[in-house]
Amino acid sequence: MEITKEDFLRFRDYFYRKTGIYFEESKRYFVDKRLEERAKIKGCADFRSYFNLLRFDRTDELQAVINLMTVNETYFFRESYQLDCLVNSMMNEVAWQKRPGQRIRIWSLPCSTGEEPYSIALSLLERWKGLADWDVEILASDIDTQVLNRSREGIYDKRSLQHVPEQWLKKYFRPVAGGSSSRYQLIEDIRESVGFSRVNLYSASEVAALGKMDVVFCRNLLIYFDDLSRRQAAERLFDALNPGGFICLGHSESMSRISPLFKVRKFPDALVYQK
Repeated sequence: MEITKEDFLRFRDYFYRKTGIYFEESKRYFVDKRLEERAKIKGCADFRSYFNLLRFDRTDELQAVINLMTVNETYFFRESYQLDCLVNSMMNEVAWQKRPGQRIRIWSLPCSTGEEPYSIALSLLERWKGLADWDVEILASDIDTQVLNRSREGIYDKRSLQHVPEQWLKKYFRPVAGGSSSRYQLIEDIRESVGFSRVNLYSASEVAALGKMDVVFCRNLLIYFDDLSRRQAAERLFDALNPGGFICLGHSESMSRISPLFKVRKFPDALVYQK
């Protein structure tokens, strides 16, 4: 199936309107190969027929394309200095602002296959003394339904687990029965401590439906948006936070270059952004 430059641009504009994700022309080979794959699966002989199916079909074809187009590169305790900041500084400040009985809510997006929210859960469990006194809820979201299913299973290979302390690996993971000795599953108590849901950050209603958060980890997502989408995403994240709430971005991202809504907080372990 031939995909012309005009075809690529039509798809790019459509996908951008639906997700906020913008593909540079340098990504064209990546995009074309995945569109060709879906067209073949759906029995479409040319791009026009497939694109019509994508736009007007009432099944989950758009979700299937989203799952193919999103990149899910992660591992446990990635950018661990932000987790240090969470347990050493942010959680204490959030708790100080709360009244007894109020819940502290943490949101991870995009959560990919679950390594980030589970890293948050393990860090709090092992390192934050205030966990005994506060009800903490951890939510995790992604636009990709396939990675959400994998997250709920909580099964990981040694590459994902390379930075997990040996004593934590023994305490919270079990070898997968009947499988490779290099694959481990998180114990059920940890898997159930995180609530997973599909959320498109580009949809204000989907974000609002989750309610207010105290800490948001939104790392290495905004780099896939253009300037307008980044500003809109920043506004949604701002609205999603309680007053005084924090947001952590990826090391190559800067909220200061995206939106003036947040103030910069320089903690001993990390630089984060605050509402």
